[in-house]
Amino acid sequence: MGLSAAWGLRRDGWSVRVIDQDPIPNPRGASVDHHRLIRHAYGTDAGYMRMVDDAYLAWDRLWGDLGEALYVPTGVLVLSQDGGARFQDGRRTLLADGRAVEDLTPEAALARYPFLDLTGLACAYALAPGGVLLADRIVAALHRHLQAAGVVFEQALVAEVDPARATLRLADGSERAAELLVVAAGPWAPRLLPGLRGRVTASRQVLAYLEPPPALRAAWAAAPMLLDLQSAEEAAAGGFYAVPPVAGTPLKVGDHRFSLAGDAEDPRSASAAEIEAILAEVRPRLRDFAAYQVIGGAACYYDVEPRERFLLEPLGEATWVMSGFSGHGFKFGPLLGLALARAIAAPGVAAALPGWAAGQAAPDDALREAWT
Repeated sequence: MGLSAAWGLRRDGWSVRVIDQDPIPNPRGASVDHHRLIRHAYGTDAGYMRMVDDAYLAWDRLWGDLGEALYVPTGVLVLSQDGGARFQDGRRTLLADGRAVEDLTPEAALARYPFLDLTGLACAYALAPGGVLLADRIVAALHRHLQAAGVVFEQALVAEVDPARATLRLADGSERAAELLVVAAGPWAPRLLPGLRGRVTASRQVLAYLEPPPALRAAWAAAPMLLDLQSAEEAAAGGFYAVPPVAGTPLKVGDHRFSLAGDAEDPRSASAAEIEAILAEVRPRLRDFAAYQVIGGAACYYDVEPRERFLLEPLGEATWVMSGFSGHGFKFGPLLGLALARAIAAPGVAAALPGWAAGQAAPDDALREAWT
């Protein structure tokens, strides 16, 4: 989010300085992993579902600036073990918005995707749009682009934020002041902005990386992303997601649940017990799972708002905060960066920005001009 904001503001003519406590790409950042997903399947959240269309337009603008598109279209496959409310409500939301949903029986899903196990699979549907954003490559490429565009990068630890003065105090005692301050500190944000405590929670999330057995590698290479949904009544709305091994990346699996625990300063290595908890979700859904090789695992930290709403808000006259992006914010990074830059230039747009970023309003024409 910080780099996306820097990109949007630099495009609008601002002189920009980015301060990060670690080297960029930040190895402790939530975005520095092989992949992030972009898709319209959003449960009953029609606001963010529709925002995905605008996100694609913003990504196209970024690809033009970077000179390459770091995206692999895969499509989406949504699975359910019970066909319960969580699955059906999300499907109805897509259909009500005119999205093309292809319903699949378990047998049809297995015929098309032979890595699936039919045990406990009640129903499925497929969506053609959707794919994998190559997140770590995007962060690195955006960093290079911003450097070439004159953005200054400073590695320093911020000890305190003064929103009223748009000023930072660094750990070495020095200060940095600006006409405009944007705080996009991920899971560290509540430490720097005490007003976020209780609104945003740091959450340790674990990923596992797998190598499919030889007989299933070709099927996985052409696979869509998988969203396996358990009903909200079961296992606290659990299930898993799987990212196919595209563009030289490994097969990745993760848990839909938020841990809402841990500290952003914790190591990013994952324990054997944490990895096994993910595999326990995945094992019943994938055929011949014992033949898969576990390559490794990792942890990252999200900043989670209770309803998974994005916080893009002014703090006084010259400071903005970007927070609460959970696991689904990456797909909207360029869109929010362009929107923030437009809001800074147009006070009328600024007033509408928090509600729109929270997925609760459509963008007005003045805002949409930022990415169309």
